[in-house]
Amino acid sequence: MAFLSDERKEEFVEEYLPYIKKYFWVILIGLVAGIYFFFSWWNSWWYIENFPSHGTDVIAFGDSLVVGVGSTPGNDFVSLLAYRFNTPIINAGVSGDTTAQALNRLHNLGIFQSPKVVIVLLGGNDYLQRIPKQETFNNLSTIVKEIQAHGAAVLLLGVRGGVITDVYDEEFRNLAKRLHAAFVPNVLDGLLGNSDLMSDGIHPNDKGYKIIADKVTPVLKKLLRE
Repeated sequence: MAFLSDERKEEFVEEYLPYIKKYFWVILIGLVAGIYFFFSWWNSWWYIENFPSHGTDVIAFGDSLVVGVGSTPGNDFVSLLAYRFNTPIINAGVSGDTTAQALNRLHNLGIFQSPKVVIVLLGGNDYLQRIPKQETFNNLSTIVKEIQAHGAAVLLLGVRGGVITDVYDEEFRNLAKRLHAAFVPNVLDGLLGNSDLMSDGIHPNDKGYKIIADKVTPVLKKLLRE
């Protein structure tokens, strides 16, 4: 515009102003949406400890949701992820594990020889057993730190802590940020209470586990990038 004559500037304004007015709201909405999605992405992808990892093994560590209770063989979310990425994923899930039990079990596992990425999904049994929130997240913090000490990048999956209000969501997010773990919030969001997606009150069915795999896939894809 700095190189246009005054006459050409007027012609330019007359030619394009109607289009600008006509599509103003479309442009504005698109701009706002772009900013929103950018910061949403940025908020869930901060600096990740041990990324990229030099390990070789992908491990899923957690409770019955990792085991895949409620699914048919091969349709738990861990198996679905292994199939999608064409890579073995060691399933180190134990049904009923609280964070304290998982922490004790972590010390005795012999699978952390060359971990690349460890998916951690715990906390649901703590909530069901009314274990104090602070104890739950202290245990989770220790679990994440110990896994990171083996050189692995951690992918923390959140679960809901409450029926009406979720007392876990902010705690999970803050923990992931503080310890530099990748994070997927509340993997059961949209599943709980939906009989078409759940096999019982707390475990998904095949459809539900596929949704969990869909939520985890884009973040895990980044972590597996060389």
